[in-house]
Amino acid sequence: MSNPSIALAESLAASARAIGAVLSGASINAGLEALQPRTLRAAAQDLAFNALRGYGLVDSVLDRLLERPLTEPALRGLLLASLAELLNRPQSAYAVVHQAVEAASLLGQTRAKGLVNAVLRNFLRRADQLRATAERTEPGRFRHPQWWIDRVRHSYPDRWVQILDAANGHPPMTLRVNLRRSSVEHYLEMLARAGMPARSLGGAAVMLERPCRIDVLPGFSDGQVSVQDRGAQVAAPLLDVQPGMRVLDACAAPGGKSAHVLELADCEMLAVDVSRERAKRIDENLARLGLKAVVRVADAVQPGTFWEGRPFDRILADVPCSASGVVRRHPDIRWLRRDSDIAGFVALQARMLESLWQLLVPGGKLLYATCSVFPEENGAQVRNFLGQHPEALAMPLTGFGDGQILPGSETDGFYYALLKKNEP
Repeated sequence: MSNPSIALAESLAASARAIGAVLSGASINAGLEALQPRTLRAAAQDLAFNALRGYGLVDSVLDRLLERPLTEPALRGLLLASLAELLNRPQSAYAVVHQAVEAASLLGQTRAKGLVNAVLRNFLRRADQLRATAERTEPGRFRHPQWWIDRVRHSYPDRWVQILDAANGHPPMTLRVNLRRSSVEHYLEMLARAGMPARSLGGAAVMLERPCRIDVLPGFSDGQVSVQDRGAQVAAPLLDVQPGMRVLDACAAPGGKSAHVLELADCEMLAVDVSRERAKRIDENLARLGLKAVVRVADAVQPGTFWEGRPFDRILADVPCSASGVVRRHPDIRWLRRDSDIAGFVALQARMLESLWQLLVPGGKLLYATCSVFPEENGAQVRNFLGQHPEALAMPLTGFGDGQILPGSETDGFYYALLKKNEP
């Protein structure tokens, strides 16, 4: 664990509550954001993310160790986090078991201390056999739900293993240099002076050799740089915004793509998001970067809540989706999603795309974007829209093939389609 100043028992208890929140259907952030001090939050996040990335394996192992199901989510979360630690750090087995038993008391589960001790010691006696048995199942081997594995295999018969394995790794930390305030070359020099090895990925993207806290990044507080995945940085250049254009970012929070557009062109930007809390982050990010936009809390499916009748030259439709391309950053997603959820996302995306298309000036361009690898949300969605709108033209994306970016060592998974509205 990366934060030795925090007792392992305390960190395990905090991670157990966070995992318990996920098992109860909530985002892991609900169990982490309020934790103080920051060192405890970081330690608990490491443990929880580790357990959730390996959930398909550790959940299978745990089921083989229990005589009856556990009904208390936090207690199950404690055992999952502890088993994940034992799998990754077998040399620390004694400390992990001892601290897990103490964590049960911190969770108010004193009566379960014996259960925690027995389950973990039983695992240590049978670790190799239990792991081998679990990894003979596909969820155990690939650490994803079976329905997710099946979808990816069907959609990418030649690359499905690489996609799933990439989703189980740790994401790179990529930065976007604010070209209004610095240059890639100058910022790389700043990083080098700070002892932070990094390299350019092209455009404004710089990837750190080792992730770090944002508050230690040179120039972050004065807006020289932002954290943004390389794949997400594709959006603003594709949108091809020219000075003076009216631009709508329809699902803008936390504001990374809006800011990138404004860094590239002086334009009239309206940034909309349905969440008031998330919309605040747009304002905060723009202020840090020295950029200006009109930010409104509104629903992109209902233009009447934000549109004043003047059409837009460019629209960025970064629509709600399964987030199947970014699960290594949000490992709770794969266990919160259900196969049936995909149809709901597809229906919402279609409504949003239809609504936003009406706001585009003839000759204008709309960039449809997701952070998904599921074709139903991506190419199939766009093909269906084009079939219903003869005035819509799909523009070629030079260097991006069909618009699908698959997760890899330098990027998360994204999809883009640039649609032009022909003159009537």
